[in-house]
Amino acid sequence: MDFQFNFAVDENENSEADAHFLLLCSPKDKQEPREKSREAANPAADSSPRLDAAKHRDEAASKKNLCVKAAKEHSIPEDLNKVLENKVMETVLDLLHVKLSVVEMTCSGDADSEGIISKSVSSHSDLIPGVYEGGLKIWECTFDLMDYFSEAEIEFTNKTVLDLGCGAGLLGIAALRGEAARVHFQDYNSTVIDEITLPNVVANCTREGRRMSSGKDRKASKPPSKRPRKAEGSPDVLNKCRFFSGEWSQVSQLLLNSNKPCSKYDIILTSETIYNPDYYSALHDTLAQLLDRNGRVYLASKVHYFGVGGGVYLFEKFIEERNMFKTRMVKTIDQGLQRCIMEIVFKN
Repeated sequence: MDFQFNFAVDENENSEADAHFLLLCSPKDKQEPREKSREAANPAADSSPRLDAAKHRDEAASKKNLCVKAAKEHSIPEDLNKVLENKVMETVLDLLHVKLSVVEMTCSGDADSEGIISKSVSSHSDLIPGVYEGGLKIWECTFDLMDYFSEAEIEFTNKTVLDLGCGAGLLGIAALRGEAARVHFQDYNSTVIDEITLPNVVANCTREGRRMSSGKDRKASKPPSKRPRKAEGSPDVLNKCRFFSGEWSQVSQLLLNSNKPCSKYDIILTSETIYNPDYYSALHDTLAQLLDRNGRVYLASKVHYFGVGGGVYLFEKFIEERNMFKTRMVKTIDQGLQRCIMEIVFKN
């Protein structure tokens, strides 16, 4: 069954991603050790070690509960017109994506139940700790990884793929175009899934969307369209997709305990998700739980994230210490801030 819907297309050049991430809070399991270090440095601390330790454990547990975001699966609306309603699209690397500035102007109320768009705009911040993890924006390592797909001739045919920390979902969309059997998309924020990821997937799962542009130039090859375009949907492609929001560990549990059968993934794609060392444990555990024993992870990252302290070599060291995976740097990009693409597989 074919669907028809209209959406406006604006092929203006996508703005360059910010060079630096803002400083994030220290969530989850790192809170307690830091509180204890402050205690050791303060001679006026509570004289009862047991009471003091209990106090810090309670504080750490409270902070952890505040930071853990419950997982949710997002259904694909039957009426695809609703998905692209009020959306204006841009073209980048031969893919359509929602124009963020229009979303910022039109998305409010129930459509932004988390309040991340208004908070991001008012604070002039692309990251708000525990509230918004940057998914509205396309970060530059995404483009690096997409280029690598072509260079290395990564094979997606009949593979099961997870786009982890998906944001715009371009990596997963590339896998869909590569004839993946199944592609799942995950982002921390539900607003990102509903207002950015899902519209992008729907727009690119149309015959018109596939024909719109050619080549790998990130700049628009044509002037913006003044009229809405009509496109015919491809529901068979959408049937390959599932969409999830929430913190990684929560999404893992939802997938593993779901009534819907969910085999592990042949390929996990993730970009710019290792900026904060405090997230490494959750990310590592998620990869261990969801990756097939013969599967591969392709991770794109800056070498170092200034102000936050994370980076590709620090995560590589973390993986080595856990002794579950082996890693290989498959590409280094030296233009601007140095960036890398890492391949991760299970040890034999």
